[in-house]
Amino acid sequence: MQDKIVIGVDLGGTNVAVGRINGMEMEQLEKKLISARDKNQETVLHEVIETIEKVYNDQVDGIGIGVPSLVDGEKGIVYDVQNIPSWKEVHLKEILQQRFKVPVFIGNDANCFAAGEKFFGKAREVENFVGLVIGTGMGAGVFINGHLYTGQNCGAGEFGMLPYKDKIFESYCSGQYFVENYKIKGEELYHRAKNGDSEALQIFNEFGKNLGVGITAILYALDPEMIIIGGSVSQSFEFFQKRMWDQLQGFAYSHVLKKLKIEVSEKSNIAVFGAAGLYYNAQ
Repeated sequence: MQDKIVIGVDLGGTNVAVGRINGMEMEQLEKKLISARDKNQETVLHEVIETIEKVYNDQVDGIGIGVPSLVDGEKGIVYDVQNIPSWKEVHLKEILQQRFKVPVFIGNDANCFAAGEKFFGKAREVENFVGLVIGTGMGAGVFINGHLYTGQNCGAGEFGMLPYKDKIFESYCSGQYFVENYKIKGEELYHRAKNGDSEALQIFNEFGKNLGVGITAILYALDPEMIIIGGSVSQSFEFFQKRMWDQLQGFAYSHVLKKLKIEVSEKSNIAVFGAAGLYYNAQ
C-alpha cells in the first residue's frame, strides 16, 4: 500500500496534467493548456512549474513526470520531446529538484502507464507484466520481478518498432492502421462498430489478427503473467479481442496461454497516477 504523498505530472505538447496523490487517492488535479509547439524552452518550463506549484505543499515526498520522449532516467534528462520542439535536451530532474527540494523521477509515457497499473491499477499483485499502450503509436512498459525495466536508454518495450510485414508493428497495431489503410480515425470506427457496421467490424477483425501477432512476439520475448492494454484504441477491445485470441492460439506453448491474462486498463487519470508510480518504483 502506498503511504506517501506524491505528485504525478503527465506532460504533453498541448496539455500538462498534475495531480497530488495521497496513498491511493487523487487529492487534487490541475490541468493546463500549454500549447508548446511555438514556445521556447523556458516558457514551457515555467508553465509546467507553475502548474506543479498549484498542487505542491510541504507534505509532498516526491514528484514523478511522464514525458513522450527519450529519457535518461538516471540523470533525469529528456531529449526531443514530441510536440515540444524547443525541448531538445532539458535537464528536467535537476531543475525541478532545485525548485521543489524533493526527489524527482522521470520516465517516458509508456513506462508511466505500466507504473500506474503496477502501483495503482490491475497489476498490483503481479510481478511480471507488460503495459501495452495502443493509441497513435504502439509502446510498452515492462515490469520484471516487480520492477520497471527500462533498458540502458529508456528504450525497452518498443515492440512497435519491430519489423512486421512491409513496415513495423506500430503501422498495423495502432491507430495508424485505420488512418493509413482506411482513411478513418479509430474513434469514428469505434462508433461505427458500436452501431453494427459490418465494414468497421471487419477492420477491427483484421486489426485483432495483427495485434495477436504482435503479442505473440511479446510472449516469446518476455513470457509475462499479464498484458494490460491502454491507449485510445483500447476502448475498442470488445471488437478485436476474439480475433486477437484466435491468432494467439498459434503460440507454441499452449500452457502459457492458459495462464496468460490480457486485460484493458480501467484506471482514470492513469497517466498522472503512472508518473507518481515512478517514485514508488525507485524505492
